[in-house]
Amino acid sequence: MLLLLSISLSAAGQVKGVPLAGPNSFQLSSTTFANDTTLPISMIYNYVVNGSNICSIDGSPGGNQSPELSWINVPPHTASFVVTLYDTTASFTHWGMYNISPAATGLPENAGVAGSADGSQIVNDFGFAEYDGPCPPANVRPFVHDYIFTVYALNKTLSLTGSANFPNNAETLYQALIHAAKNGNIVGSASLTGFYSTTPK
Repeated sequence: MLLLLSISLSAAGQVKGVPLAGPNSFQLSSTTFANDTTLPISMIYNYVVNGSNICSIDGSPGGNQSPELSWINVPPHTASFVVTLYDTTASFTHWGMYNISPAATGLPENAGVAGSADGSQIVNDFGFAEYDGPCPPANVRPFVHDYIFTVYALNKTLSLTGSANFPNNAETLYQALIHAAKNGNIVGSASLTGFYSTTPK
């Protein structure tokens, strides 16, 4: 379901003229990892079983910290940013932060900690309102998962309608973004891709 929402969002953005990649377009980068590379252990989920982290190949503890993110060439009329981390291989949302200040030029490392002051966070597919890193199952095909960080620039802030009993989750955020795209409220987007596997080569 979430993969379909992501596809719908991309299509809606293209219809509404979200800028395409180019030298002067909205761009996302990170000092924590390079685009199209393996994600570092600092970003990986830490799920300890019998004294070993099952989310790493060798049992090393995962830092479970969101990466440093920076963006440039912010589109005019930007009023807020949204950042998501989506595992396209497993159709799994690891992080969603919205209503990030329009004055922000990025997010520091570990901005996705619970209770972050950098923006509002949705409940991810682990069930927590925070960043939780990759933890693909070992020895299950496909072995390598693709993790897409996307920043959206909006010309408005988002008003999500969650409550204590029904907190805002990934689907709530994606539906709000689809609605925003259809109404021309997404003025730019940019992405970074990282890879991770817990299966030895």
